[in-house]
Amino acid sequence: MTTITTPAPPVRMRRAAVWALGALAAATGTLESVVTPTLPLLQRELSMSRAEGALLSVAMLITGALVAPVAGSLGDRHGGKRVMVRLMAVVCAGGLVSALAPGLPVLLLGQVLQGAMVGAMPLSFILVRKYLPAGESQVAIGVVSGLFVGGGMLGTLIAGPVAEGLSRHWLFAIPTSVVAAATLCVRRLMPEDAPAGSDARIDWPGLVLLSGILLTLMLGLSMAPEVGARPLALGALALLLAALVSGWVRVERRSPAPMVDLSLVARPGIWSAYVITFAVCVGTAVSMYLVPQLFDVSADGYGFGASSTDIGRYLLPGTVAAAVSGPLGGVAARRFGASAVVAAGIAVMSATLVALAFVHGEVWHLVVGKALIALASGVCVTAMVVRTATSVGHGDTGTATSLVLVTRVVGFAAGAQISGAFLTAGTGPGADVPAESAFVTGFLVAGVVTALSLFVVRTLSKGDKE
Repeated sequence: MTTITTPAPPVRMRRAAVWALGALAAATGTLESVVTPTLPLLQRELSMSRAEGALLSVAMLITGALVAPVAGSLGDRHGGKRVMVRLMAVVCAGGLVSALAPGLPVLLLGQVLQGAMVGAMPLSFILVRKYLPAGESQVAIGVVSGLFVGGGMLGTLIAGPVAEGLSRHWLFAIPTSVVAAATLCVRRLMPEDAPAGSDARIDWPGLVLLSGILLTLMLGLSMAPEVGARPLALGALALLLAALVSGWVRVERRSPAPMVDLSLVARPGIWSAYVITFAVCVGTAVSMYLVPQLFDVSADGYGFGASSTDIGRYLLPGTVAAAVSGPLGGVAARRFGASAVVAAGIAVMSATLVALAFVHGEVWHLVVGKALIALASGVCVTAMVVRTATSVGHGDTGTATSLVLVTRVVGFAAGAQISGAFLTAGTGPGADVPAESAFVTGFLVAGVVTALSLFVVRTLSKGDKE
């Protein structure tokens, strides 16, 4: 008599596990964003120069940009859950170091360790793709992405009150404790994912060269506001960047196990997602930088003289819009397709940025404009992540989506520095406040850059694995 063995049903991720990933994304987003709004306070308390403050503000971004592709590659090979838990242990250690830091050197160390949090996102996408059907995984990716963005906005709002009402130490301690709790929930609720069984080693030459590329790029962006004062230094950095990119491409093409598969990146639907993500994040960063600055300008001129508390209140609708944009982007991409959703989001963003250049005389103009930009940007970036994650094989999910996140980081850094350059150029000798034309130029340029990405939207549907 022949015994028929019934195959075990496939393991599925429970809804509680998805929300645990979302809670972790929100907590890491909050921890990521608390430094920027409290930078003046940290500079005063730790006696930092402006240059040291600038270094502190980008330390986590640089680390995150370096860690994300490595984490994604390791997750593809060795299992997303185990890599994520270990990565979050590093993040919690960094948060604790930052909370207890007596001075700038120790705080910088804590920020470098915290930068590992960016790697959690591609690992989350690996897990949801593995344990959820295609349609549900798109929505889950949207939820996780949206909660990360929402957490970042929440951190921006609460950073000032926490630092002023309690201390700078609690600024890091509170979100770190939430990260630790969420990590424990993920460890308990998430199914165990087996390693892919790859014996390939880490591509160290490629990693070193990519690190050099990102560091050089970030350094160049940090000098953008002083482009007129340091033309030779920026020229030298441009030449160094070109040499590093050339060397990295050569190494990756020859490596038997490249950290980044260039043939994957060369697919029309993949590289176009990176281009669109960069353009959208540049436009978003310009609005994130310029709108609060415009609120802060004295009411005697063209501004509103708003306090820090008022600015946080004015930005609250944008926070809510950013929080709901992720799930909305996931659902919309599933129903209408990523290309249609992205095209609509870019159109709304571009029109709003151009409108803000000419219509910003009332508080509600900026409040509504910032909320529309946050909503459209979140929908676009989420659709890009969903499209990228679902257009490659399961074994490439972490690598492909981690590059979207690296592009996002670089786009935000570029937008912020470009905005700073416009305001610096628009501030006359002996003046403390930039001319209104600097804000107008910034919004217009951001609108044009965002709109230009519409030309590559049509390539999203070309050449990808569905």
